[in-house]
Amino acid sequence: MSEFLKVEGLTRRFGGVVAVRDVSFHMNEGEILGLMGANGAGKTTLFSMIAGNVAPSEGSIYFRGRGVPARPDEASQMGIARTFQIVRPFPQMSVLENCMVGALYGHRRLSDLQSAQDVCLSLLEEVGLAAQANKPASTLNLASRKRLEIARALATKPTLLLLDEVLAGLNATEVDAALELIRHVQERYSLSIIIIEHVMKVLMRMSDRIVVLHEGRKLMEGVPEAVGKDERVINAYLGEQHG
Repeated sequence: MSEFLKVEGLTRRFGGVVAVRDVSFHMNEGEILGLMGANGAGKTTLFSMIAGNVAPSEGSIYFRGRGVPARPDEASQMGIARTFQIVRPFPQMSVLENCMVGALYGHRRLSDLQSAQDVCLSLLEEVGLAAQANKPASTLNLASRKRLEIARALATKPTLLLLDEVLAGLNATEVDAALELIRHVQERYSLSIIIIEHVMKVLMRMSDRIVVLHEGRKLMEGVPEAVGKDERVINAYLGEQHG
């Protein structure tokens, strides 16, 4: 596999607060990379820098050898898409129209609404929301809103998908279904995925490698088995779960 995402010395300051401090790692094409850390560890800020939503204070991000600009529209054009931890679809728009926002945003040349609609009808079928396509997004439950968020991200036709706590708030049955969907879309669309998740057993099971953040710094990086046994991780994050 080729190295296609490289993060070098990323730091982000918000006033006097350092949210991310000198973080470096790489990602190989086709991987699922887990991003692990307690609340406030800097995970979402790191996502925001990779996706172009937030400019790094220091450091660089390279995607397929090109620098990622601090502009989400340009990052999207490069093939980077993200979901958000707090899912907020446009409530009065239909499920289909919400997905079409992603399709039109991701393709500046896609001015044909019919083409965007066709893309999104196919994606909604893929994520199990075809029957709700014409319903207002406000009628969806949490699990379905998260599926819509994935469909909207996929509509930009990414090669790198950043998933920010897409399993949070779901029950066990919904988690299993969501994991099946993630595996399906990864294979179907040849995606590389970075996933933030607090369900640690799930993260360990689905990730090829894991990067652990603690207080804004990278604590360690490795395969799930090594991460789960590392004393620094146990002390800093898992704590009494392994006590």
